[in-house]
Amino acid sequence: MNFVEHVAKTFVLAPAGIAVPKGSVADSPAGAAAAFAEIGPCVVKAQVPTGKRGKAGGIKTADTPDDARRTAEQILAMTIGGHRVSSVLLEERAEIAREFYAAVLLDVASRGALVLFSAEGGMDIEELAATSPSAIRKRTIAPGERFGVEEAAAILSGLDLGNAAPAIARVLSALHSLFVEKDAELIEINPLAELADGRVVALDAKLTLDDSSASRQPELAAMAAEEPMSELERRGVEAGLKFIQLEGNVGVLANGAGLTMTTMDVISHFGGRPANFLEIGGEAYTKAETALDLVLSNPGVKSLVVNFCGAFARTDVMAEGVVRAWEALKPTVPVFFSIHGTGEERAVALVRQQLGIEPYDLMEDAVQAAVEAAR
Repeated sequence: MNFVEHVAKTFVLAPAGIAVPKGSVADSPAGAAAAFAEIGPCVVKAQVPTGKRGKAGGIKTADTPDDARRTAEQILAMTIGGHRVSSVLLEERAEIAREFYAAVLLDVASRGALVLFSAEGGMDIEELAATSPSAIRKRTIAPGERFGVEEAAAILSGLDLGNAAPAIARVLSALHSLFVEKDAELIEINPLAELADGRVVALDAKLTLDDSSASRQPELAAMAAEEPMSELERRGVEAGLKFIQLEGNVGVLANGAGLTMTTMDVISHFGGRPANFLEIGGEAYTKAETALDLVLSNPGVKSLVVNFCGAFARTDVMAEGVVRAWEALKPTVPVFFSIHGTGEERAVALVRQQLGIEPYDLMEDAVQAAVEAAR
């Protein structure tokens, strides 16, 4: 789950004691003009859950109410990173003395948190890591490990942060606490700024939560930004299927997310391009016709790989669902099966007898044949 800036600031950072600028959200040009009356000269910022808003023209200044109205009208007509702008955040301007970068993100290797800080804020962390890797301070925090202000201050040791150092240490410690409490995958402040009056303030914020934490974070989950979806992806959500449409030409139907991703990787390995992610593990196998229709409704699909591997899941039950779906939909694209695991003898027999198609002994062979057929 991704969140727009004002949600991250108002409902996560500010309650944790991290200073944020005075601001107000508007969803119309008139609302922006009214907000200006409260804030004064300000920055008008597109509220979309994506980066590089400034480069896209989604962040502008306003000196008068008329400026705010015109600027909001321009920004509200934009689409940035696939997201239509439906609201803007007006924030008081800040007199910046220095800019920093601060973030806590999931460290897959340790299954803990990775705290990042750099005295060079205001630029993409990827660019900074590539050009000046030594400028980024890092600390991995294991699950359950303490990361208080003292531990945060140790990360900052040796940096010329002046009077801002204690406040920055408090921010880093608070970010780690929020990361744990909110089931976050990423909390980023860029820039974290020291202002001319000495305050340390989060001028921007990015927040991503683990999708599976929705039941534990219901209030935040309700404020998550809507992800842009194609019509087919929307149909998948309505059907309770995990479907992601891609730009390739080899359709994929497999059971389990891991096997689906492996199938996609093998397609790429043989020079093909997967057209989708769609797995029908668990009870989703009962939706075989809907799943097959989703995959084949993608106009780019020129061939299809059906890859089943079952232990507890029975491949014969899954194959029966696909066979019935195939007979109902009567598609014309070439299809290539790979079936292994519990019930595979009956599953192979079903495909062979009902569809007249011989499944491949090896997944690699089925995938390679599908890639060739799609060319």
